Amino acid sequence: MHIRVSIDRSLFMYYIVSNMNNDVTKGIKPLRQKTLPAEMRRALIQTRAKHGWSQRDLASRLGIGQRHISGIESGKIVPRYDTLLEIVRTLDHDLIMVPRALVPVVQALVRDHLKDQPGEGEERSLHAADRDEDNSREPRDEV
Repeated sequence: MHIRVSIDRSLFMYYIVSNMNNDVTKGIKPLRQKTLPAEMRRALIQTRAKHGWSQRDLASRLGIGQRHISGIESGKIVPRYDTLLEIVRTLDHDLIMVPRALVPVVQALVRDHLKDQPGEGEERSLHAADRDEDNSREPRDEV
């Protein structure tokens, strides 16, 4: 009879532990993202392109494979923090922690900074360059 009690007790303990494990994992979100946010991937691609670098060029500067850069840019690979930081810094940018309440302010500062840069942040039509050239000539009489 003593054996039967210990078996029941061990089954009961297993049941409690099993339920605790299920309850603990129900409310926990995985810490690792499945992909970098699309906005960040677009920014990496655009910044790399502004440098005039191919994926292979960037990869060689970092000492990693071109496939790894391709995987990061396509969202198939989530880089470790140190790898992401190295990529961003190689592209003359940085990652910073900003209180959420200040994110709109920081984004506005970045937009204003880009507007001050020649050719950056300004939208122009495809024909804007043609109009600029026309203005540099002698004024024409319109009929």
